[in-house]
Amino acid sequence: MKTRANGIEVNYEIHGKEGAPWLVLSHSLACSVRMWDPQIAALKDKYRMLAYDTRGHGGTEATKGEYSLEMLADDLHELLKTLEIGTPHFCGLSMGGMIGQTFALKYPGIFRTLTLADTTSRYPAEAAPVWADRIKTVEAQGMAPLAQPTLERWFTEPFRKSRPEVVDGVRKLILATPPAGYIGCCHAIPRINLSARLQEIRCPILVIVGADDPGTPPAMAQEIHANAPGSKLVVLPQAAHLANLEQPEAFTRALADFLARG
Repeated sequence: MKTRANGIEVNYEIHGKEGAPWLVLSHSLACSVRMWDPQIAALKDKYRMLAYDTRGHGGTEATKGEYSLEMLADDLHELLKTLEIGTPHFCGLSMGGMIGQTFALKYPGIFRTLTLADTTSRYPAEAAPVWADRIKTVEAQGMAPLAQPTLERWFTEPFRKSRPEVVDGVRKLILATPPAGYIGCCHAIPRINLSARLQEIRCPILVIVGADDPGTPPAMAQEIHANAPGSKLVVLPQAAHLANLEQPEAFTRALADFLARG
């Protein structure tokens, strides 16, 4: 389904049990709502779920120019208002987790709980050239050169060998990402610097990370956990960056247990 929010056309899906608590799902860079299929299938009997495509991804409009995390949080805020969704739980992975942190600080009191998966609250300055290189690559050659290196960061080697169909599905999502959307988000992501403000977030926080995640490693999850009093940290073994796809049962179990208490 599509609607207009914050001046753009946003693609979204609603799944699950009518009248149940709302759960918002926010995907990673170069993915779409399809990233959440295992969690949607597992949680549809207990939650009403909103999965949406971030600006510049999937079926959502890809505006040109630099994006900011505040812009992406505003997109979600306007979408929730348009759909009349009041106080949802939130689960975001990677870029989705950055949007979630930014939203929770800018719009306090809306999220019932905040789940931050395979994400960070701060990038070191030395990470900036990595993102600049990715922007240059996509500007010159499109998404194709990034697909294989991205998949190698996002999944462990044993998983890539044993579940090629899952990996190929994500490859298709990467290749389908509009270059303008990828570039716009690559300007926003490395600027995150929220560690010192996490203590301001009042809702319960769950931090999930794959033990083998090279992109946002367990040390970054530990930093979020250390700066968010009362938060819970779950490290999933044998999982890299897309832990929700590599270890779907363990990821969903950790999320469901947390939501049941939140």
